[in-house]
Amino acid sequence: MATKKSELSKDKIVSMYMDYVLEHNEKPKSVYQFSKLNNITEKEFYNFFGTIESIEKEIFNMFFEKTIALLKKGKDFETYDMRSKLLSFNFTFFELLTANRSYVVMALKESGNQLKSLTKLSNLRKSYIEFVSEIITDEIRTKQEQFQNFQEKAILESCWFQLLLTIKFWIDDTSPAFEKTDIYIEKSINTAFELFNVAPLDSLIDFGKFIFKEKIYSK
Repeated sequence: MATKKSELSKDKIVSMYMDYVLEHNEKPKSVYQFSKLNNITEKEFYNFFGTIESIEKEIFNMFFEKTIALLKKGKDFETYDMRSKLLSFNFTFFELLTANRSYVVMALKESGNQLKSLTKLSNLRKSYIEFVSEIITDEIRTKQEQFQNFQEKAILESCWFQLLLTIKFWIDDTSPAFEKTDIYIEKSINTAFELFNVAPLDSLIDFGKFIFKEKIYSK
């Protein structure tokens, strides 16, 4: 039975798209093909997305939006300091990625081209940068004025790079319940904040030992 227009939503089309990719091991060849297979019209598709590629970008941004929505349900989240907010975001975000791991891994490994994969994360990057800029504390900003090597833009880019590295670690993680990713999240964010505080030695050594152990002994 054809899907009624009233039943359509952005989430519904995203669900259709992810199902298609997982079942066919590739993305749809065209909007026409995708629409026909899902019993919707192209016009109905274009009410929500302009291209197939725009769905790919929006999926990762939706993971971000759902993460923020879950965090804001917690009454204490707004009282957290910046470090705690980043930790909470990362743990929740990767729980959502794990719930959709088959699609996420396939999407990011599809072409073997890292630059193409980053394009799929462009909407996520914009949202995440805005999120981090909103939670930077006055304490961190004060230190930025004192130490010009850590300007606010550098913090934003550092946090984004940390998220990318965590995604890569999570994709390669084979530990039960991806418990090593949880360790990675905590150690990498703690290290980042030690760097912001210009007192990195202990955390760098601790994080370095963890990475060394994972790369050497997991082979």
